Amino acid sequence: MLQYLYMCKRGELVELFDIAGLKVAMECKDGMLYERSRAYLAKDQSEEPDFSVVLPDEILQKKHEALPQLTLDECRYVYMGEGFYHKILNFDGMLLHASAIEKDGKAYLFSARSGTGKSTHTHLWMKVFDGVRMINDDKPALRYIDGTLCACGTPFSGKNDESSNICVPVRAIVFVERAEENEIECISAKDAIPLFISQTVRPAAEKYAVKSLEMLDRVLKEVPVFRLRCNMLPEAAICAYEGIENYFKEVDKNEN
Repeated sequence: MLQYLYMCKRGELVELFDIAGLKVAMECKDGMLYERSRAYLAKDQSEEPDFSVVLPDEILQKKHEALPQLTLDECRYVYMGEGFYHKILNFDGMLLHASAIEKDGKAYLFSARSGTGKSTHTHLWMKVFDGVRMINDDKPALRYIDGTLCACGTPFSGKNDESSNICVPVRAIVFVERAEENEIECISAKDAIPLFISQTVRPAAEKYAVKSLEMLDRVLKEVPVFRLRCNMLPEAAICAYEGIENYFKEVDKNEN
């Protein structure tokens, strides 16, 4: 068995992390990724990883030259995250650019284009309802664990670093649009596909692209997807929650 606690690459420590129910080996160096990964550090560093994420210095430098508006540290954080979300496709997982929260042991994910207000909306839930906590405010991992789709915290959590090292069964996925009045509706898989594709990793490599589409197909068959048109007032959180729960009440009534 490889002893990852002592495994070094170019003088840097490769550590083992518990992320989304997987053992992940990463070379974090220092800075943003190092700081945000501490909550995910595996207690037993001697276990075999499910996969590793590496970013050689020469590749990082090329990425940085292409994105000079980012610091080298920010570039490492972004592209290590991209590597993680490609690798997780091999383990029944995928990225959804969303703000994911837990309420009553269930995960609710709110996705939208940047600047729409998905984080503002989930923070309304945290103010309006008791016991709501953040799973990941920007890039939660969706992964099937023991046959159940879960939303999982990761160290790759956006600019505010709001994340918890937990995996919570998904109740609903919601795509958010800004509006003056609050309304929510369940949408078809056909309508949901382009929304999902715009908010997830779109791999260039064929093997990852196929896995991404297979994962998306499974999610859309098993989890209800909603469109929420809302303002940024507390009533929007109530509208969203009640609309989702009323949907499940109708499903239960029709099944019984």
